[in-house]
Amino acid sequence: MADAAAVQQVFELTRPEQVVHQAAQISVSRSVREPAFDARTNVLGLLNVLEASVKYGSSSFIFASSGGVLYGDVWQPAGEEHPAAPISPYGIAKLTGEFYLQFFARQYGLRCAALRYGNVYGPRQDPHGEAGVVAIFLQRLLAGEAPVINGDSKYIRDYVYVEDVARANLLALEGEWRGFRAYNVGTGLGTDVNQLERGLRQALAKVLGEQGRDTELPAATYGPPRPGDLRSSLLDAGKITRELGWRPQVTLAEGLQRTATWFAGRIEDKV
Repeated sequence: MADAAAVQQVFELTRPEQVVHQAAQISVSRSVREPAFDARTNVLGLLNVLEASVKYGSSSFIFASSGGVLYGDVWQPAGEEHPAAPISPYGIAKLTGEFYLQFFARQYGLRCAALRYGNVYGPRQDPHGEAGVVAIFLQRLLAGEAPVINGDSKYIRDYVYVEDVARANLLALEGEWRGFRAYNVGTGLGTDVNQLERGLRQALAKVLGEQGRDTELPAATYGPPRPGDLRSSLLDAGKITRELGWRPQVTLAEGLQRTATWFAGRIEDKV
């Protein structure tokens, strides 16, 4: 993505009619440590893809933005009109990306949408690095290692299941507006890290019990807070419901159960 020549080669080969741009540097804390790296990947990389989209005649561009980092700390579900208040370079890059989408929509007639995701989770999520707490906790529990909860655990997030997010992207691709749109993609329901860890523990114990495996799981430990982490992030998805007919269909309990089942199945296959 940050390699403009490589992006051009991909577009030359595929000539996509529509583009869904999900690639990014995804670690908030790394963006704090290395803001220039974050900007090269998340701002210049986005520009490379936008420019190629125009050059090769793509009609639509869907961008994976972030409701959490864009709005800053919010304790009630924030709508798209909520003032942007990013506190990390990652959030600044996402906001910058949305401004570039607005420019390309005005200048070149590219139909653009920024989907401002909540905390996306689900099967196949990468358990390595700093993003994806659900995958990280499950990987550690299945390895017999204690999950590490950062800070005081009172970090509230809006968790949205990956299939619901994929459906939001498909609906955005089918939209018929011109110009730029921004849509929140979340549930409006807050879950703190302790609640999440308990839900994962219950879901995983159920799966392991059904497989006839040991359901004793190590207790969580606590570590220092991570730089750049918000205290609370909640999204109001009323606009995408009204305009595109999207609403979350998978509850957190069901989504955690599906995710735990998938991760446990991977471990079982390796035994």
